[in-house]
Amino acid sequence: MKRFIAAACMLGWVLFPAAGWSQSTLTPVVKKSPVDMPQRVLFVGSSIMYYAGALQTHTHRLAAAATPPLILRDGFKSVHITTGALHHYPLEHYVTPGNLGGKEPFQLVVLGGNFRDVLTDSGRALYRKTVIDFDAIIKKHGGHTALYWLPPHGQPGGSLASAEHGRRLEEMTLAVANEVGALVIPVGLAFREAYRQRPGVKLQMGYDDYHPTIAGQYLAAAVVYGTLYGRSAAGNPYDYFGAIDKDTREFVQKVADETVKKFFSR
Repeated sequence: MKRFIAAACMLGWVLFPAAGWSQSTLTPVVKKSPVDMPQRVLFVGSSIMYYAGALQTHTHRLAAAATPPLILRDGFKSVHITTGALHHYPLEHYVTPGNLGGKEPFQLVVLGGNFRDVLTDSGRALYRKTVIDFDAIIKKHGGHTALYWLPPHGQPGGSLASAEHGRRLEEMTLAVANEVGALVIPVGLAFREAYRQRPGVKLQMGYDDYHPTIAGQYLAAAVVYGTLYGRSAAGNPYDYFGAIDKDTREFVQKVADETVKKFFSR
């Protein structure tokens, strides 16, 4: 897997010179959640979103542990296909009220994509087309689209391939989000910042340098929580039943809060 990513990114550098990706000039068009305190949210994405306790589970538990609490569990749903890309999902079925149990439409649908989307011209084009098509379906059913900015494959700075992969994910996600007017959830930026502040932090599993650890998924959930609800996770007592130590929990909470504020003030 690591060799695959490195080789694919090297191919990408031939197609798109690295200098052109050194700095992202894109800013998010949508500056806050289009829904105030959304109660019904659907998460769609591959194993990056359900690994290590599941993104939606950590998010609604953070909300429930907050002061004052937000009880969101019944309104949160998630669907996942291992290694799946967005175009593999029958989204029309998922967002039609009643098909996933709820009688009311989802207010927000979070689309996660796949880390491979960005590696080729055809992958980027298909991601863009799928988001445009899905955004129309989501709007038809009365909802809003949010795009999940994926973390890069491997620790930024650990290799040139990892850094380039992260830049490409940022460019692709923000460009498509701005095109359709979707909210961006800047998880990739939070991973980058956490690694910058604390290079030894373990946010991704060592066996593939991609799937999140508990700390990584907690960081992602704190970014989702801050983005969707305008609340900071800093000081939140939720620790996944003791699975994440106090120092790491407080660190990722702080990074999530800083990231959300920084991103939406671009």
